[in-house]
Amino acid sequence: MEVLKEKVEEEEAAEREEAAERAERGEKIMRPSEVRKEGTIMTQEMLRDLKKKLSEIEITVPGRDSIISEDTVDTSKLPLSYQSNTPKEEHLLQVADNFSRQYSHLCPDRVPLFLHPLNECKVPKFVSTTIRPTLMPYPELYNWDSCAQFVADFLSMVPLSDPLQPPSHLSSSTTVIKCQKGNCFDFSTLLCSMLLGAGYDAYCVNGYGSQDLCHMDLTREVCPLTVKPKEIVQEKEMAPPKKYSVKPPRDLSSRFEKEQEMKKQEGIRAEEERQLRKEEVRLQDLVFDLGDPVRWEYLLLGTDKPYLSVTEEDDSDLNDEDDEDNLGKEEEDKSFDMPHSWVEQIEISPEAFETRCPNGKKVIHYKRAKLEKWTPYLNSNGLVCRLSTYRDLECTQTLEIKEWYQNREDMLELKHINEITGLVIDYFKPGHPQALRVHSYTSMQPETDRIMEFYEKARVDGLIKREETPKTMTEYYQGRADFLSYRHVNFGPRVKKLALNSAESNPRPMVKITERFFRNPAKPADEDVAERAFLILEERIQLRYHCREDYITASKREFLQRTDVDSKGNKIIMTPDMCISFEVEPMEYTKKLLYQYEAMMQLKNEEKLSRHQAWESELEVLEILKLLEEEEAAHTLTISIYDTKRNEKSREHREAMERVMHEEHMRQVEAQLDYLAPFLAQLLPGEKLTRGQAMRLKDECLSDFKQRLIDKANLIQARFEKETQELQKKQQWYQENQVTLTAEDEDLYLSYCSQAMFRIRILEQRLNRHKELAPLKYLALEEKLHKDPRLVEFLRGYV
Repeated sequence: MEVLKEKVEEEEAAEREEAAERAERGEKIMRPSEVRKEGTIMTQEMLRDLKKKLSEIEITVPGRDSIISEDTVDTSKLPLSYQSNTPKEEHLLQVADNFSRQYSHLCPDRVPLFLHPLNECKVPKFVSTTIRPTLMPYPELYNWDSCAQFVADFLSMVPLSDPLQPPSHLSSSTTVIKCQKGNCFDFSTLLCSMLLGAGYDAYCVNGYGSQDLCHMDLTREVCPLTVKPKEIVQEKEMAPPKKYSVKPPRDLSSRFEKEQEMKKQEGIRAEEERQLRKEEVRLQDLVFDLGDPVRWEYLLLGTDKPYLSVTEEDDSDLNDEDDEDNLGKEEEDKSFDMPHSWVEQIEISPEAFETRCPNGKKVIHYKRAKLEKWTPYLNSNGLVCRLSTYRDLECTQTLEIKEWYQNREDMLELKHINEITGLVIDYFKPGHPQALRVHSYTSMQPETDRIMEFYEKARVDGLIKREETPKTMTEYYQGRADFLSYRHVNFGPRVKKLALNSAESNPRPMVKITERFFRNPAKPADEDVAERAFLILEERIQLRYHCREDYITASKREFLQRTDVDSKGNKIIMTPDMCISFEVEPMEYTKKLLYQYEAMMQLKNEEKLSRHQAWESELEVLEILKLLEEEEAAHTLTISIYDTKRNEKSREHREAMERVMHEEHMRQVEAQLDYLAPFLAQLLPGEKLTRGQAMRLKDECLSDFKQRLIDKANLIQARFEKETQELQKKQQWYQENQVTLTAEDEDLYLSYCSQAMFRIRILEQRLNRHKELAPLKYLALEEKLHKDPRLVEFLRGYV
């Protein structure tokens, strides 16, 4: 505290100099007693008027800063460290109070230090001991950004009663977690505890902020989910110019204009640099070197923070001087043993971690956007987040809506709805039954504009994308054995007007099918088809082959499917004019009619196959649309087998296993019971069993078991007769009062008869079963007695 003492001495010296100057000028310094003497004497009437004026003044008493009340948390059940202070903590409070008084004396115009607020039990605690570093058992909370997001979602913001003053109470993080609400100090205390537990060097800072920041008002901020990430443009490597390449066009732009634009940009950058320098000058006083004793003062001795950095020469000189001064002196340990945190370890249950938001829902308003969050499984359709963007600041005209889903059985992850165009885009995670990845549509009706994208590795046909319009359908493939990459189908109008989902019974007529293929390195380029088109109505097939290397033209061939007949009435199968071809390097075998005929026959078969595959694609679209509608109506959610609270099948299986184990345990207990124990108790202690006694024990045991079976049969028979008699009495009562009974009485009578018949039927079944099993149980006991090691010697020859 040497720096504080020096400041106090300087202020006292300045006051003495000022008093001396006033004495030289002859000014009179009035003392308080002199002021009171010169004051006006108050009469009784003046005192009454003053009392009346003072009574009219209304004084507003500030509310209690503590958010935690006795209604929300029972403070009597809190640990002892919450309700009292240890001697070490009392000593620390005295040190903090002394430091605070010195600071207020030296800096009277500043806000008092926030050092020892009251906790939820109204016990003063040093502010640093409220921090409890805790590592949460959730990997998601190991990073600073996820920790901050969790605290922001988990707690509800409660503003301070006086926004210009620190609160008088600072509750523990454990209590704040139970209540799930707090002010900005509670937020920072919990976040700092979690960050310190995760290994970050975190601090809590007490200061001022904007009103929007203090009230968590984000209506002037842009939602981070609407900000598109910057695209990194990769510069393409320029290929070396060829010798005979076409020269680029001349640059006809003005160099003078370019130079003026560059000067303008340099001027803007210079102005920005000047503004930055001004900001740097303003922030020069804010030096966060905690080892600088001129700007920072230690509250406790023995801190681990670094001291003011000095050069090596100065450091060696200081060390030499310190050694000379401290020569022959014993070092005195003036460090203070900091007490541990009085807060218990912070615990967040898995249920609370999963729920996050208070009551499972939280709404955040941004500039032209609204973000809604829900806990998983709260909504039956799996909705966990919705982002609505608006055109105006009042958020009345919706532009688009984004909805995020979790745990959907149909693997739906995101739904993007454009309210202006009506376009809906569904995004699916891997695992959809049809390997669907993206589905863009404006209507769920078939034969409308839509785009479907698939996970090609999950499909056998390698389909990547399918685009559909009312008249066309385009498909893109990858990784197929036939090297097919593209198929485009043009449809014509239907002959019959049926329902739109009648693709199977009344498919759309196909007019043209165009297919493209990747290059097959196993074939020559002149025989490897690059594109083929089936003009179905015109009965033509057009082929275009891949281009050879270092060639600019490719071979082409067109087949005409004629159905003409010759002069004798015979059908013309193949003529030279039915194949029109252009070949880069003509070959002899390609001109033969047999080759052309075989090629045309193969193409006809491939045309049938292509038409069939296009028809199957139409059926698949209908099947996918039907499946999506069923999934949207059911919106079934998947539950992990480890979630024993929600997984009913897992819970039923566990309960069945526990029931089987309990029954097995009961059987083992019954097996351990000694059925001869009551009869052996009749013998004297140490008396040996004789043959006559063994025979008598056997007969008594069987007789007793037989009587028990008879009693059980009589008991079941008695209950059966009782239920039958009561049912007969009820039926007789109904016959007597049938006319006066109301509809409600008849319903009660029918319900009673149904339950009574059920009980009678069960008793009858139990009685019949008992009659069947009783002789078998009797024989089993008799056999067990003959095999009993205590009676086997005496009953060996007895039948």
